[in-house]
Amino acid sequence: MRIGAAVCVLGVLLAGGARAEGLSLSSPDLADGATIPAKYVFKGFGCTGGNVSPALQWSGAPAGTKSFALTVYDPDAPTGSGWWHWVVVNLPTSASGLREGAGNPKAHLTPPGTIQSRTDFGTPGYGGPCPPPGAPHHYVFTLFALDVASLPIKTDTPAAQVGFNLHFHTIAKASFTALYGH
Repeated sequence: MRIGAAVCVLGVLLAGGARAEGLSLSSPDLADGATIPAKYVFKGFGCTGGNVSPALQWSGAPAGTKSFALTVYDPDAPTGSGWWHWVVVNLPTSASGLREGAGNPKAHLTPPGTIQSRTDFGTPGYGGPCPPPGAPHHYVFTLFALDVASLPIKTDTPAAQVGFNLHFHTIAKASFTALYGH
């Protein structure tokens, strides 16, 4: 009986993984593994970029998706816990992307009901790369397909708390990584 239950659970997990393979995330402005152009780099902390968020597009949401979330994370930041550059939740399933500049919360370029929460810069919205001098850092753009229509997040909710919620509601995710260093 235990073996049968294990096979059944494994089958369900593998089927879920197969559905998740269809979710994709890309950008017409950034290529996976390429260097992030200055237009999308932070303006401040000694960096002189434009601090404009890149356009993003996605497709292939698995069955059961009720909303999306998006994060941009630098695992190489010398903090012991990385650095959250952008945290967006409650994107409706009707959304298939974000246009360039959507990371400016004052511009209202995200769909109604979408929340851009606090990043490690201390404010909501997109904050581009600005690593200390040295080796290039990796900026991981991740789209999450969620099993809830909205998460209990506000604009001042810390990124770690958003991550906690994402952990329990993610059906599938898709990522790409771009690089920046000076």
